[in-house]
Formats: sequence, structure tokens, C-alpha cells
Amino acid sequence: MKLTPFTDKHIALGAKMVPFAGYNMPISYTGINDEHAAVRKNAGVFDVSHMGEFILKGPHALDLIQGVTSNDASKLKTGQAQYSCLPNNDGGIVDDLLVYCIEENNVYMLVVNASNIEKDWNWIKHHNKKHAEMHDISDKTCLLAIQGPNATKILQALTEMDILNLKYYTFVKGKFAGVDNVLISATGYTGAGGVEIYFEDKDDAAEKIWNAIFEAGASQGIKAVGLGARDTLRLEMGYCLYGNDIDDTTSPLEAGLGWITKFTKDFTAKEILSNQKSEGVERKLVGFEMIEKGIPRQGYEIKDYTGELIGHVTSGTQSPSLGKAIGMGYVRTAYASIGSDIYIKVRDKLLQAKVSKIPFA
Repeated sequence: MKLTPFTDKHIALGAKMVPFAGYNMPISYTGINDEHAAVRKNAGVFDVSHMGEFILKGPHALDLIQGVTSNDASKLKTGQAQYSCLPNNDGGIVDDLLVYCIEENNVYMLVVNASNIEKDWNWIKHHNKKHAEMHDISDKTCLLAIQGPNATKILQALTEMDILNLKYYTFVKGKFAGVDNVLISATGYTGAGGVEIYFEDKDDAAEKIWNAIFEAGASQGIKAVGLGARDTLRLEMGYCLYGNDIDDTTSPLEAGLGWITKFTKDFTAKEILSNQKSEGVERKLVGFEMIEKGIPRQGYEIKDYTGELIGHVTSGTQSPSLGKAIGMGYVRTAYASIGSDIYIKVRDKLLQAKVSKIPFA
């Protein structure tokens, strides 16, 4: 298994470590509920250095991005980022990703899911007909997500960059905790506010930045947070997880990602997705809350009141913030309206649930 530069830190903190996307990663330290609450109410630090980062450069970089992604990257100015996805030839999703505009019309960074780094690289390279410059910097890039309502207040003391007033989906680059060329973006996967910090691991940068963050936040109770709470936090917000809620067989329109699918430009599977938009889709990804007691899990069947199969659960958990079980899943469009009664097959029982708005919390 691969290790991140922070693996020893996790072990020293007593983290429960698990294999994830080829890496040895912390699932929890003091418990998922405790870490979840820390992020919702205060601040928590996630090591997400397993994520992938690609740099695309040159006069054809934007053209390449426009052709392979669903969102419109031409709208990005230097210092802005956007959420997007890579459609496949059938209208499914190769991956979801973030696009950072480092230098308008010239330099971009794509941030992709850890389990899809090689797949995404090969997909983009295959479409690189005009030979835009491509660099995979995943192995040398560290990524920490500091999330929560007090995250930027804690971090501001470590930099002269104004991160307290950083607008959502924008970023700055400069010196942080004595380390040069650190990119700090107002993005994240928790819905609790905060930033994500990208930097190259050289000259003990990882050690310096990790220690500085925890020293700055010690008096305010900042916590290390694992992948377990990352999952419960993102699910409360209704954020899709690749491999669960979206994959090569799900279209962005089925997944409620029409807002990142822009038909004002040409891109892979545009015609297929345009037809879906005009004709409607047969299934939709919905959020639901359990009415009867039981935890929905990925793959569980979703049925109507007669017991007829109408879909499947893609994600589910006991929500720490709400104190009830929640989930997401694909159902036939007729059952996708908020308030619709659905039934989750848990073991041999059909347990009542109700389609609810997203985000849950």
C-alpha cells in the first residue's frame, strides 16, 4: 500500500487505518460521531493526499478541458475553480473532479478521485489530439482539507494571504506556515466551510504545515478527522461519492448534476445528454430518510408499497447530526418527488422511508 507523508502522524494519534484506493488511510481517530461533530461545530483536518492532481498547460489546455468535461471551464478566471465531471461515450461518468484555473487560457489543475487517477489520465490523454502539455503531479502533491466554521479563523494566523474572506470556489497561492507556493482553496466535501491546501512535499513541507496547523488550533480544539466522518459529512449534504452514487453507468442528469452539464459547448456525449434533458430520464438519484428503524446500505433494494423493485440504495448511514438514518439511491422518476413513500429492503423486511430534500442537514 502507498503511504501519504502524514501516515506516521495518523498512527501516532492512534488512528484506525484501512486500505483505501491503494493507500493506508485513517478511517477514524476518536470515533466517527466525535469527529463529525468537530467539523460541523468547530474545525477538523483531513489528510486527502491520496487524491490525484493533473496539470494541463499551453494554448490547447482549455480546449482539451472543454472537450472532456461537462461544465464550461471557459468561464473560469485566474483564481477560480469549478466542479465538473468527465462524461464517457455513453453518457455515463468516468469521474467527477475539480478544475482550477491557475493561469487563464494557459495553466489548469484537475483534481480527481484517488481510485481513478490512472483511468482519468488515460481518458484525458486519449482525447489530447492537439497535444496540450500534461503532467501527473499526484505523487508529489500533498492535500489537507481543514473544514468547519472555525477553520479559516484558525489558519489565518499562519499566512498573510486573506483566507478569511476567500469566496467559495476561489483560491489563492502564496506562503503558508513558512512554506512557499501553497495553494489554498475555499472548497471541500463537508458543507461545513473551510479550505483545502495543496503543496509539494519537499524540504519537510508536510511536517511543517501539519505541525503548524495543529499548534495554531490546539487552544481551539482542532481535531484530526478520518474518512469515516468524511463520508457521513458528505452524505448529509447529498454530495455524490464516485463508485457509490455515480459511476460509468450513471449520467450526470440522472444524478442531479444537470447544473454542471453545459450544452453551450461541445463535449463528450453531448448529444446523448442533450436528448436526456429534452426527453427526461427514467431514473433519478434521490435522498431519503428512514421512517422505520434500520440502516440503509449500498446495494439494498428500494421497492414500492406493493413490493415491486423500483431502484437501489447507493449510500446510507446513521446521520450523526440528525440522529436518524439517511441515504441516497436511484429510483424510477415517478417515485422521485419529495415526500414520496418508498421502502428499503433491510434483510428480509421492507422498511418505510420517505424521499427528502438534499442537503439533509
